[in-house]
Amino acid sequence: MVDRGGVTPHKGTGKWRAQVRHEGRYHFLGSYEDRQPAESAVATFRAEHPNRRRRVLQSVRRNHVRCYDERTLVAERAQILDVMQSGVKQLLKITTADGRSLRCSGDHAIFTPDGWVKARELAVGDEVMVSATMVRPSEALVPPSLRRGIGVWTSMQRQRAIRDIDVCYLCSKTYPREELTLDHVVPVAADLLKALDPRNLSPACVDCHRRKSADEQALARRGGKMAVAKPERIVAVEPDGEEMTYDLSVEGPWHNFLADGIVVHNSYNEESGRYRELSPVFYVPAAERRLVQRGKPGAYEFVDGTAEQHAVVDEATRAGYESAYAAYRRMLEAGVAREVARTTLPVGLYSSMYATCNARSLMHFLGLRTKHEDATFPSFPQREIEMVAERMEAAWAELMPLTYAAFNANGRVAP
Repeated sequence: MVDRGGVTPHKGTGKWRAQVRHEGRYHFLGSYEDRQPAESAVATFRAEHPNRRRRVLQSVRRNHVRCYDERTLVAERAQILDVMQSGVKQLLKITTADGRSLRCSGDHAIFTPDGWVKARELAVGDEVMVSATMVRPSEALVPPSLRRGIGVWTSMQRQRAIRDIDVCYLCSKTYPREELTLDHVVPVAADLLKALDPRNLSPACVDCHRRKSADEQALARRGGKMAVAKPERIVAVEPDGEEMTYDLSVEGPWHNFLADGIVVHNSYNEESGRYRELSPVFYVPAAERRLVQRGKPGAYEFVDGTAEQHAVVDEATRAGYESAYAAYRRMLEAGVAREVARTTLPVGLYSSMYATCNARSLMHFLGLRTKHEDATFPSFPQREIEMVAERMEAAWAELMPLTYAAFNANGRVAP
């Protein structure tokens, strides 16, 4: 990875030193009389040796993008959390009937009327969700739930505020109580503070009350347009070369954003069986996995299993996986939603995700999810999560050897 190093002044010579860390080693690029050529050397090296995935554009964390409520399809605003460089990939160009064009990698998820679909799985004639507008419905100044509560309170005042024979305050005609209703003299929408003031209530006949209520609708906010997402047919899907790609991470709850007029997924989180069909890739314990638990709860250990036990585990897990995945496929073929069909899949199904952390967070994770003789606080993690932690630890030890050594010297306790 190329994410450390840079340009620093050398006090002894007065020159600018350029160095970059790449794949675990520092590369000295030379000393320069001025800072600008030293920075150019670093930039050239990084361009020639790009990361597979690295953080860029730090300032975007204060910016926002348009996202969409996936239930109502109404546009909202979401803050950008990160932008990650993901390496050079083959691109697809997706063109819709109204001329919108999106260039993305084949594994990027696109929002469709049927949910999230990978770009490489889309074809001409399919539909994707694009930006659109619609007439904004009337929006009362008083929330419906509050208006209902005010109506209940007003009804309770009827017996006290209307006499057996009373006068409509609008037309001055006399009516029996049954033909009168209580009306807010100052409309609720005009002054909410008077909504529960008995002095603001007066009897009104049905006709007068109806006409006054109709006039008060002018106080409601009406008209205008609102941004929404609508389906649009794809007219072309074609390869479009190779380029450096970037993943955008946005805040929840709706992890999506608008790219070139098409709604795409926040590409920086865990693979979800709710939005795509899961592949039949399962975990089968290897021969070195200890199978037998020995000892009492809280003080047990795992020991090696026999050849017969390993054979039983191998046969049973594979048979269970095949049966579960076949049931999953049957439900999908029957039109059952992915989020329902996935309930039959076992925990042994592999999942993939991207995540970021700083060194201190990683130390906490390793302290909990690895068993190590130098640990101040012993941990006894399940072997499967420990296997993941061991891979992470090996990568971190190569990337930050001094910090890693200090972590072990401190009893594997984070500072």
